[in-house]
Amino acid sequence: MIRKIPDNAFEVYAAMGERRSYQAVADRYGVSKRSVVKRAIAESWQERLVRVESTAREKVDAKTAETLEVMNERHLKILQAIQARALEALRSIPLRTAFDAIRALELSIRQERLIRGEPSERSVLSVEEVIRKEFRLWMRPVDEELGSGNARN
Repeated sequence: MIRKIPDNAFEVYAAMGERRSYQAVADRYGVSKRSVVKRAIAESWQERLVRVESTAREKVDAKTAETLEVMNERHLKILQAIQARALEALRSIPLRTAFDAIRALELSIRQERLIRGEPSERSVLSVEEVIRKEFRLWMRPVDEELGSGNARN
């Protein structure tokens, strides 16, 4: 009884991963390694394997890029929603109680810049500086605004 290497031997060989060898294929089908080597040469198993692995890598890379793009888009939508809520809060509440909204806005701007590939430190400093300047401008003590002379320095 002569044993024959099946037509799908290359697929089996390729699927073996790290355990891949001509000897492993020979053992699986009960044939000699020499027979497997002859078949592999005739069917260009090594070249086919390079193409298969290259195609698989390209698909993985494309899927990874797509996943990152979807994640970034989702994060940008979330950050835009946070910014909208923070701005809404800044419009509707007194400035003395607006620090949570300011922090949310600052954080969302920083994260948005990171996602878009922009430096965030520069923007964080400028947002912080603007917030502090606006706070000093608009947060004068009530006594000072009324002109009672009891203003704090």
